[in-house]
Amino acid sequence: MQRKAVRRRVLPGIAMLTALAAGAAGLTGCTGGSGDGSTSDSKAGGSSAAPAQPGKYRSLPAPCKAGADSKKLKGMLPAGDSLTPEQRDQMYAGVADASYDGDRHVGCRWSGQSPEETRLLSVGFERVVSYDRTTSSDDDKAKQVYVRRLTDAKLPFPGPTANPTPAAPTPAAPTPAAPNPSVPAAPGAPVSPSASPSAPVELGSRVLEDLGSDAFLEDKLSPAGASAAQSRTVRIVFRTSNVIVTIEYSVQPALPGTIPPSTETQDKARQLAQALAERLSE
Repeated sequence: MQRKAVRRRVLPGIAMLTALAAGAAGLTGCTGGSGDGSTSDSKAGGSSAAPAQPGKYRSLPAPCKAGADSKKLKGMLPAGDSLTPEQRDQMYAGVADASYDGDRHVGCRWSGQSPEETRLLSVGFERVVSYDRTTSSDDDKAKQVYVRRLTDAKLPFPGPTANPTPAAPTPAAPTPAAPNPSVPAAPGAPVSPSASPSAPVELGSRVLEDLGSDAFLEDKLSPAGASAAQSRTVRIVFRTSNVIVTIEYSVQPALPGTIPPSTETQDKARQLAQALAERLSE
């Protein structure tokens, strides 16, 4: 009888120890599971790339005032003598382009006319924004827009080519003999090119290296007509961070057969472009 009582007292004690051990194991399993979850969350957070910083510019300047001071405008646009002082002020004030988002697209236009010629000027600002900065920044997106415009202008992107091919040497042309001024030319004989006036210098379209982050210039002449003068349009596009600036400057002479000089037209457009770039860098 005593042995049975001892057994009855020992068995409940063993059952209690077994239950406590099982409970401790359960608590250990829960603790390990939460640790695994927190580790996977931290890994997931660490693998995501941080978004790119926004572009330098959050707004755009007033297009009719940025960089185009009265002195530059007077040098680029003629004002007829018939204009009153109020009309001249209005002409040089410019006309702003209609814009539904002044923080993304703005522009301004001017026009001047004299008996000798008509000149047109326009300036446009575009602020480029990347809507997914996890893949590209505002600056990267603006560079993509600039490259598309450079490609549309059929100008090469600056930089070394992948497999540069050396150009074949061009054979030297024979030097024509200088005409003897003591011998008169025969009637109807062609005039030597050396005796004709020198042709105006054509600078042409090209990539610009000293303007903003990227820049190019287009120079186009309108088709020649029998009764109309040729107009010249110089277009400059440059990028500064996430802003792209476009300048168009056109000169239309009044006299047929007149061609606006390339050097002067490009110089005036480049001076304005440089002033706008300095204005943006302030």
